[in-house]
Amino acid sequence: MFLGGEKKINIKSILSILATKFTLFLTKTILKGGTTFPGRVALKLDKNILSTVSKGYKVILVTGTNGKTTTTSMIYNIIKEKGYSVITNNTGANLFPGIVTTFVENYKFFNKAEDKYAVIEVDEANLKFITKYLTPEIITVTNLFRDQLDRYGEVYTTLSKILEGITLVPTSKLILNGDESLLGKLDVKNPLVFYGFKTPINENKTIDVNADSKFCKFCKTPYSYNFVTYNHLGDYYCTGCGYKRPTLKYGVDEIVELTAESSTVKFGDTKIFLGQSGVYNIYNALCAYSITKELNIDDSFIKKSLESQSSSFGRQEIINIDDKEAKIILVKNPAGYNQALDTLCLNKEPFSCAFLLNDNYADGRDVSWIWDVNFENLNNVKLDEVYVSGLRTFDMAVRLKTAGISPSKFVIEEEYENLTNQIKNGKNKKIYILATYTAMINYRKYLHSKGYIKNLW
Repeated sequence: MFLGGEKKINIKSILSILATKFTLFLTKTILKGGTTFPGRVALKLDKNILSTVSKGYKVILVTGTNGKTTTTSMIYNIIKEKGYSVITNNTGANLFPGIVTTFVENYKFFNKAEDKYAVIEVDEANLKFITKYLTPEIITVTNLFRDQLDRYGEVYTTLSKILEGITLVPTSKLILNGDESLLGKLDVKNPLVFYGFKTPINENKTIDVNADSKFCKFCKTPYSYNFVTYNHLGDYYCTGCGYKRPTLKYGVDEIVELTAESSTVKFGDTKIFLGQSGVYNIYNALCAYSITKELNIDDSFIKKSLESQSSSFGRQEIINIDDKEAKIILVKNPAGYNQALDTLCLNKEPFSCAFLLNDNYADGRDVSWIWDVNFENLNNVKLDEVYVSGLRTFDMAVRLKTAGISPSKFVIEEEYENLTNQIKNGKNKKIYILATYTAMINYRKYLHSKGYIKNLW
């Protein structure tokens, strides 16, 4: 049966789409959210539904350990700024069922097929499920760090999961972080484009003892660096076999300014102000820049969009709690946490911090990774109150005490209501809330129930 011009669709797919749209309506109106269950309904009725509902889209898939959500949002907004039709999974539902939901939600039976874009965040282990049913224009990999060891294992395991998905689509262009040593000289047939830093941030040429991917992936010699950006990322080379960073097509050519709140950089000759702080957000912006340049979008559109980019939920999102300005920062592994702390350390004025640690499945059950985070750096800043909460409150408190932070600064509250009251009564107007995934989600839900957040998703 034919519906909608060139679209060919069978009865099974029609039933799957209709049932999913109805389920989606119910979850949004009754449960006020939920993107995974409707996708499961769709797949139950038609396991090939993604092939049907993704037709007509030029798909861009964003995967990697850190930065997926923000990078996806940046790419989406640039394409939208250009005036193209574009969809995205902006709730961060990056598993297979959630991605199916995104496409079904935007599917229209009687629209003619047309060129339109879909910018989709994909969990590293789920890439192979997506590329089984569609061939993206572009796949980007942001970076590879240790993350949820009980789920992914080490970084080489994560890379192998990603490559399983890439090998299914040899014609898709790969736009990769060239500063990530694991992504050089990949055994793939895909066309390759690399981006990275062409200029150092500081004089550091030595990676931290707890950094990931310290040894050459070919000969196991420790990497040397012309400069390090953070963790193991940077301009690397191997003195053993000669393996080195690939040639960069796009790069950070100048760092004009770095502060605790923002950064100003040059990509080529284009000077861009980024309202999201941290070196990791420069990488996110550079990735978005590289992808949209490959889509032949002019620098003027990219610059305008990136300079007006608002924070994705839980990613440096600012929430006013009475007279307090709270910035929520998602932290989920040592590399990202250290970058967040490095950014906080750029503050010249006193501030407060809340540390929320959970160990639910989505966070990773093993929280031993907090011992690889450099909390010791907080001893060098004007940090006043230290709020500690979450399911693993006392594990976090012990880690902070061991880091040398005075327990006299601690405010330990396991309940969100008590935590919020303590924050409201704190001495500093500026507070950073560093939270693992489910802690971030749950605390946002609490703040939403109290009217501090208008939109939950």
